[in-house]
Amino acid sequence: MGGAMKIFSLLAICVITVAAQQQVMRGPELIKNMCQVSPKKDLCLKVLFSDPLDSSEADATELAIIALRVAADSASSMLDDIKVLIENPELSPDIQEALSDCKDTIMDAGAQVQDTVASLLQGADRDANTWLQAAFAAIDTCDASIPGDDDILSVKSRQLRNFVDLANTIMNSLPDKNFVH
Repeated sequence: MGGAMKIFSLLAICVITVAAQQQVMRGPELIKNMCQVSPKKDLCLKVLFSDPLDSSEADATELAIIALRVAADSASSMLDDIKVLIENPELSPDIQEALSDCKDTIMDAGAQVQDTVASLLQGADRDANTWLQAAFAAIDTCDASIPGDDDILSVKSRQLRNFVDLANTIMNSLPDKNFVH
């Protein structure tokens, strides 16, 4: 039992040290540090360095907002594609209905991502987490209505989920935060 307590104590010290370093770090140094622990390191670096003006001196909250803006853009792009597909007269009414349902939920996801940004800016972290989890649920609902998994919408849905996941990972790194998915 003593060995387990030592390991737990060492792990706690490591987490506190990383959190303390992230409070001091900003910009590129923080981005590189955060992306080292991200499950999708390359995507993390690409997204967080996508806006050099905003990321050059950004703290963790600002980096989460950058990721959320990219997620909102992704949702908007996906919506554009859905709208085009819905208008295709060659699709069956069932597929058009499924696409319409997907459109509604992706519109919700985009709005929930924006609400997450607003909540973070106001320091309402619980609300930010709630909105982000709602965005995940909306993406899941859309995925359930899309037939197949290799079409353009499925690809864009995975991309949107990756951006929202990235924002969630960053939000989890904020001091004293417990965001989950």
